[in-house]
Amino acid sequence: MASKKAPRSLSATAPTPKLPAETHQVASEGDPNLTTNHGLPISDNQNSLKAGVRGPVLMEDFILREKITHFDHERIPERIVHARGSGAHGYFQPYESAADITEAAFLQDPKKKTEVFARFSTVAGGAGSVDLPRDVRGFAVKFYTSQGNFDLVGNNIPVFFIQDAMKFPDVVHAVKMEPDRGFPQAASAHATFWDFISLTPESMHMIMWAMSDRAIPRSLRMIEGFGVHTFRFINAEGVSRFVKFHWRPTIGSAAVVWDEAMKISGADPDFHRRDLWQAIERGDFPEWELGVQVIEESQVEQLDFDLLDPTKLIPEEIIPIRPLGKMVLNRNPDNHFAETEQVAFCPSHIVPGIGFSDDPLLQGRLFSYLDTQLMRLGGPNFHQIPINAPRCPFANNQRDGLRQMHVHKGRVAYEPSQISPPGAPRECPVHGFRTNPEVETGEKIRKRSETFADHYSQARLFYRSMRPPEQNHIASALAFELSKVEIIEIRNRMLGHLGHIDAGLQETVADALGIPLEDAVRIKPAVPPRDLDPSPSLSLISKDPHTLKGRKAGILITDGADPDQFAAILAALKKAKATVDVIAPRIGGATTSDGALVPADHSLTGGPSYFFDTVVILAAADAVPDLVREAAAVNWVRDAFGHLKVIAYSPAASPLIKAAGVDPDGGTILLDAPKSVKTYIAAARAGRRWDREPTLRSVG
Repeated sequence: MASKKAPRSLSATAPTPKLPAETHQVASEGDPNLTTNHGLPISDNQNSLKAGVRGPVLMEDFILREKITHFDHERIPERIVHARGSGAHGYFQPYESAADITEAAFLQDPKKKTEVFARFSTVAGGAGSVDLPRDVRGFAVKFYTSQGNFDLVGNNIPVFFIQDAMKFPDVVHAVKMEPDRGFPQAASAHATFWDFISLTPESMHMIMWAMSDRAIPRSLRMIEGFGVHTFRFINAEGVSRFVKFHWRPTIGSAAVVWDEAMKISGADPDFHRRDLWQAIERGDFPEWELGVQVIEESQVEQLDFDLLDPTKLIPEEIIPIRPLGKMVLNRNPDNHFAETEQVAFCPSHIVPGIGFSDDPLLQGRLFSYLDTQLMRLGGPNFHQIPINAPRCPFANNQRDGLRQMHVHKGRVAYEPSQISPPGAPRECPVHGFRTNPEVETGEKIRKRSETFADHYSQARLFYRSMRPPEQNHIASALAFELSKVEIIEIRNRMLGHLGHIDAGLQETVADALGIPLEDAVRIKPAVPPRDLDPSPSLSLISKDPHTLKGRKAGILITDGADPDQFAAILAALKKAKATVDVIAPRIGGATTSDGALVPADHSLTGGPSYFFDTVVILAAADAVPDLVREAAAVNWVRDAFGHLKVIAYSPAASPLIKAAGVDPDGGTILLDAPKSVKTYIAAARAGRRWDREPTLRSVG
């Protein structure tokens, strides 16, 4: 960035804000010092060494490199984070040329498809953990472009916990299994995580996202993706603009409720992986639209936060998303290990027309990912593994190394050379990658810019942009997580932070935990929080597309059911583009009243209602008494109702509805007339019955 001025709404001459006293932990006289592995005392463990407070991170920072290097090499061969992943092949195709903002070749020709491989993952758990913990989801895409590989490595949440890569090992160590006891696995509901978070005010925005429904998605096909950091686009004329990357699923985003997530994890630990695989196998290819928020250099000063701060986002109402093209995933991996496990993403893999910003977290990632792959994949030749190899020609003078697969010929492995053969690789000033020229000045310093100091305003923005059910879910998640923290001081400190986000949220969580508000730690923010305009685009409920496309319906059918009614429901659901599974008391299926066998996809105990987005019960009168006596059948209905799903049922099934304690509402449809099928489809399209939730559960 040529200009290093602070945003206009923040004073560029104000002194650097101090961290709250309870977060600024330094050694007292006689206490052991924090040191490097070689015993050198460390004066600042919070900030990377930069050229000025907003300048790039310096390679000279040996303390950062040692800390990150050790962290990168802690696990072999599993990924330290994002270990549990699901992947798929596909293609990306632009809508039109984006030559006005970037010279990246894969964004120029709307007729050209670029091969991609996408990997979705949880963050905290190991490779054998479940698919549906409350967690961030990784969203990484490798574009095999004609100019080399471009890796867009992000998450399903647009911000992050920390502002500087110096703190990345700390946040991951905090959320991982506690090292003395080896648990919990893939869970943030424990003391070490909340201890770190409560001492790290910059995490408050991300915590609102992590405690929201975004952290328990219905399907990987329904998650949004974000580049998190600020990048650059550079066009052929050399004009540079800042960009934020966004992925949007074409079928809309959706989440499960917490009780549903826990039950799914027990019944099917591979729920997301199975859902993605089956969708591709049946030809229901997942699709995402790639877009960017484009920020002109002249707009940077007008933002009320620092564009280099990875804990902040730009509301779409301020800078809209420009659509660039669509990604379609249309082929499952041939081998999970060879492809999904061995794929290596690095944010440093870019192509001409794309560049970096001085975001200090991004700067650390540019080093960290490559360093990690060297250890995890056994050396410097991991780019020769087929899933990582570029699809365009590549040539250089790098030789040998562990797992070298190429047999290089000739005596020259250097340049310049007079004796190299014709056609030897040479640098290309015309078509080669050129770093965007930027003027960087500043003293070598370990200090956070004062423009990074507002830790609460965007957390308030996110929470207050949520609809009431979503706010209740955030409060419930906080109450649940903090209830697992046995250290009272940590709970009280978190309550102090919540008071700066929303007084009502603080009061609700305190009440759920049974903590008097006066016990909340008084925390003085470095910058007083401000009330920003709500952003409806942040709410999943506000953006609900009201569709059955990509959703799954479950039809519970018994022997003696009406075949015409079954056919009518099946046809209506398929017309609405829903996927339908049939559940029967036994896996052998059910025989309708005309003697026809309806094959079953699941038995009653193997296909619980929380696998589906909406359910139908088609029961014959003489089969209902058995269902009423069967706990699995009663729970099947009770769970569907408790998870706010639309339920349709034949009149004969009414005793089962009653046995489940269901009080019929607008989301329970009695199939007593031909038009009731249409009524059911309309209700199912509308999605969950959020109006039902207050009668079923409370916060805590």
